[in-house]
Amino acid sequence: MSATDWMALLAAATAAGWVDAVVGGGGLIVLPVLLLVAPTLTPAQALGTNKLTAIAGTSAAVATFARKVPMQWRLMVPAGVLAAVTSAVGAATVSLIDKDLFVPIIIVVLVAVAVFVTARPKLGMTMATHRPTQLKVALVVGIGAGLIGFYDGLLGPGTGTFLIIVFATLLGTEFVRSAAMAKVINTGSNLGALIFFAATGNVLWALGLAMAACNIVGAIFGSRMALSKGSGFVRIVLLVVVVAMVARLGWQQFG
Repeated sequence: MSATDWMALLAAATAAGWVDAVVGGGGLIVLPVLLLVAPTLTPAQALGTNKLTAIAGTSAAVATFARKVPMQWRLMVPAGVLAAVTSAVGAATVSLIDKDLFVPIIIVVLVAVAVFVTARPKLGMTMATHRPTQLKVALVVGIGAGLIGFYDGLLGPGTGTFLIIVFATLLGTEFVRSAAMAKVINTGSNLGALIFFAATGNVLWALGLAMAACNIVGAIFGSRMALSKGSGFVRIVLLVVVVAMVARLGWQQFG
């Protein structure tokens, strides 16, 4: 690759880290650029290298959020482990599922998310006055980690976004807290998929590590910005990213 190609990839990794830390969806930035500047990569190599990049950013975001946002680590750590396991299973079953049928379903879900968030302007803006029981929190976090973790290994776009919506809707957490929780689980799902892709020889380590360093910078900046600007800012970015994901997946599927 040329110096221009490297600059494009490192810039994309930085931007993806920022977006991923705030609302998720960073893969929609890195993967197209990666496939554009390195067209000889197989889809598995692109996904594996992207997971190496992403796990660095999500880990940095967790560390930044954890200083300001209280989390139930006894619950979140096992949820992250569960997401790692189901993500690895999802990565292993990629070849068994027809993505031409799967992608339109994701587009419909993303459109529904955009409509839902727009129609409920107060969603995620403040903590719910009636806090859910510990059992409900455990069930929502556990099921969300398992199912969305599997999706992350299988396809990936919007993993963090889906987690944020699930937590804000079912647990009544504001968007910033939801984003912090999502990053813990997303780190687990990235790790599970990365282990699988690494074991099958589909990670370009030198390129992935260079992009990971830039992803960390973007993730730290994004998580700090989310903390300082609050849930209203996260809500706006979430809607913008969801629309971008719908456009990107729609073009990929039907363009």
